[in-house]
Amino acid sequence: MTLIPPTLRESAILAAATAAWLLCGTPHSAFADDQNRALNNWRTTFLEENDSLYFNSDKHYTQGLRFSALSPEMSGHATDALFGILGTIPGIFASDGGSERRIALSVGQSLFTPKNLTLKPPDPTDRPYGGWLYGGASLLQEHGNQLENFEIQLGIVGPGALGKATQNDFHQFIGDNQAQGWSSQIQTEPGGLLSYERLWRLPLPLLSGTSGGVENGVDFVPQGGVTGGNVFTYGEIGGTLRIGRHLETDYGQVRVRPGLSGTDYFNPDHLDDDVGFYVFAGAQGRAVAHNIFLDGNTARPSPSVPREVLVADFQGGVSIFWSSRIRFDFSAVRRTIEFVGQHHPDVIGTAALATSW
Repeated sequence: MTLIPPTLRESAILAAATAAWLLCGTPHSAFADDQNRALNNWRTTFLEENDSLYFNSDKHYTQGLRFSALSPEMSGHATDALFGILGTIPGIFASDGGSERRIALSVGQSLFTPKNLTLKPPDPTDRPYGGWLYGGASLLQEHGNQLENFEIQLGIVGPGALGKATQNDFHQFIGDNQAQGWSSQIQTEPGGLLSYERLWRLPLPLLSGTSGGVENGVDFVPQGGVTGGNVFTYGEIGGTLRIGRHLETDYGQVRVRPGLSGTDYFNPDHLDDDVGFYVFAGAQGRAVAHNIFLDGNTARPSPSVPREVLVADFQGGVSIFWSSRIRFDFSAVRRTIEFVGQHHPDVIGTAALATSW
C-alpha cells in the first residue's frame, strides 16, 4: 500500500535522526528525573508496516498499523489472580516471586491485496482483498532472561475492517490510483486468536567487549510459540542475533502478528545515561494451518487461493533509544511465498516510534 510519498518519507527519516541527535545532548540530571518517572509510566508504541515504506511495491501484505500501550511493572492480588489463571497450566507463567509482570493493550489494522489493483473483478489466482481490524491484550512475564507472552486478539474481518476506506481514501489524498477490487474482498466474519510465545535472551560474552569506554554486547534471542484462531493458526520457531548496548531492556522490536519477536516488552531499569542501540538480524519459520486471508471465510463462500504450509521471515534492522522517553525502530523483512501462484517473495518495511508518558 502506498502510504507515504517519497518526499515525506525522506523528511520523516531526517526528522527522526535530528530528534535522536538532540536527545543525546540532554543533561544527566534531566535524564535521571525522566528515568525515575518512566519506571511508573505507561509506554506507547506506534508501528507502521508497509511494503512501500522503503520499496516501490503495493501488493499482498500491503499495510499493517498498530498502536499499543505497555503498563509499568505490576504487582498485587489482582495481577496475581490474572496471571494465576494461566499459571494453572503446567509450565505457563510459573513464578517463584522473582518475576516481573506487565500487560499490553493494542489496536491495529492489517490490509491484504492482490498484485494488480486495477482489475475488477480481481484475478482469482492472486491473493484476495482482505482487511483485519482488531483490539488485543497481552500478559507479559519476565523471569531471569526468559519472557513469556500470552496474547488475545478480537476483531472483525471483511468490509467492517474498513480496508477499502483506509487504502482508497489515502490513495485519493496523495493522488495515487485507487484499488478497484475491494468489492470482491473476504466477507464479514468476527475474528479471534490466542497466542502463546516464549523468548530467551542468551548473552554471548565471548563476542562482547568495550570500545571507547562503552560496553558493547552481543546476544541471541531464540523464540517459539503457537497461535490459534479463525484468523491465523500456526506454530513458530525463530531467533534474532543482536549487537549493541543495553540489550537487556527488551527482546526485540515490536511487530504485527505474525512476525519475529513482536512483543511490547521494555524494561527501563536496565538503562543509564547513555544512548541504547542495537543492530539485529533474524529469521522465523512458521507452519501455517490456517490463514483466513488465503483460505477464505470459515463458513461462507469467499475468494481464496491455495496456501503454502511453510512460510519464513528474514529480517534485519536497527533500534535506537534514549532512556525510555523515545525510541526508533527501522527494519526490512523478506517474507517467502505464502500461496500457490505467488511468483516472488514479499519485502516489507517497518518503522516504529515509542515513548513513555
